[in-house]
Amino acid sequence: MTDRPLTLMAVHAHPDDEATGTGGVLARYAAEGIRTVLVTCTDGACGDGPGGVKPGEAGHDPAAVAAMRRQELEASCEVLKVSHLEMLDYGDSGMMGWAANDAPGSFWTTPVDEAAARLADLVRKYRPDVVVTYDENGFYGHPDHIQANRITSRALELAGTAPKVYWTTAPRSMMARFGEVMRELGGEWEEPGSEESEMPEIGLPDEEITTWVDTTGFGGQKFDALAAHASQGENIFFLKMGKEKFTQLMGVETFLRVHDTTGAELPENDLFAGLR
Repeated sequence: MTDRPLTLMAVHAHPDDEATGTGGVLARYAAEGIRTVLVTCTDGACGDGPGGVKPGEAGHDPAAVAAMRRQELEASCEVLKVSHLEMLDYGDSGMMGWAANDAPGSFWTTPVDEAAARLADLVRKYRPDVVVTYDENGFYGHPDHIQANRITSRALELAGTAPKVYWTTAPRSMMARFGEVMRELGGEWEEPGSEESEMPEIGLPDEEITTWVDTTGFGGQKFDALAAHASQGENIFFLKMGKEKFTQLMGVETFLRVHDTTGAELPENDLFAGLR
């Protein structure tokens, strides 16, 4: 037995990412007494500024945007009852192909071993039992998400630890339902992977998903955490659903288990299966 609490570490790219794919599990496991650690890799400076001003437009101040988004991130963490927030504060690389990809100090241009060494220090500090991040394509090809995957994998090697490791994903059935809801709300939705969409197909067939975590009881917290990122509201289309429909659609968070030493049977409904 040990006095060290069971610990979940989520490694995300930007302020607001923590709420989208893992807000439910962060809230749920915090409520169950598990220590939750959020690592946010970039400063979010490529997000919208006040009034929705976009990067590169007149009036967009990256430093001011980063400061604002940090405040929003701290508010989101308070909603989700995150135990510890750690920020690596690399420069936001923007979307794939943006000039910000190659800007000095951007996360995308940072050598993997350099960033991984910093994350490895946090892994040694918190000794997580479960680590969650994105898949190798960053879920939808965002450079900072891809880099988060790379440094997480390397950091665990450097730290010499072997927690359960998960990649966030989405069932294809949910993606189809999400498209229906967006169209019902009058939003534009091009099916990822379709001829009309520039976005590649995302998520996994339902039968390939290893882990389905019911977070319905925490849908309100997840919604409120997203709403805390008010400056990015134009981009957070989930908020258009309203809290009730959001909870119905987003009440289960899904993952692909990529490393396990517990032997817990699959599919599983708990990231900590085999650990308690």
